[in-house]
Amino acid sequence: MDDPMARSVEEAFDSISTAAPEGWRVELIEGEIHVTPPANGEHEEIVSELTGQVRDQRRKLGRYTGLGLNVPGASVTGKVIPDLVVAPKGAFVDQEEYHDPAPVLLVGEVTSTSTAEKDRAGKLRGYAAAGVPLYLLVDRQAGTVRVYSEPLDGRYTHLEETAFAKTLTLPEPLAIELDTSEF
Repeated sequence: MDDPMARSVEEAFDSISTAAPEGWRVELIEGEIHVTPPANGEHEEIVSELTGQVRDQRRKLGRYTGLGLNVPGASVTGKVIPDLVVAPKGAFVDQEEYHDPAPVLLVGEVTSTSTAEKDRAGKLRGYAAAGVPLYLLVDRQAGTVRVYSEPLDGRYTHLEETAFAKTLTLPEPLAIELDTSEF
């Protein structure tokens, strides 16, 4: 990283990350540092429902919450902490704080008032640029669930969307039915 500005942002990110209270998320998205307070109960209920449905339909996959990913498409040194990561079990056995997204099959985000815009824009672009096959966006403000797929040239080329309380089919590599009636 030869860019002095990027180095400066990275150093600030490291300092803020170290000082953040337990449960707070510090992310670097498109060159901006975002600090997010712990999620509320409704948010966590949705994440729990998502992880349960993946577990019930694809037992051999790992479901990770609070796992850091290096997503350079989100910034020069993008560092994000998705609400949900689905990958083969054992994909993240190292001691790293932020992991290579190569084994990731799906990243899921559940919007909050403080995170909605970065979930809909910066993270969407970053996950596509990193080649994450599926990006699931549960948009509480809009009452919709979207699955973005088929990343190509830094963007997703396919989108399926449904309103809460409906079923949404997540394509390969997951190929599961997501019941959103609990959202």
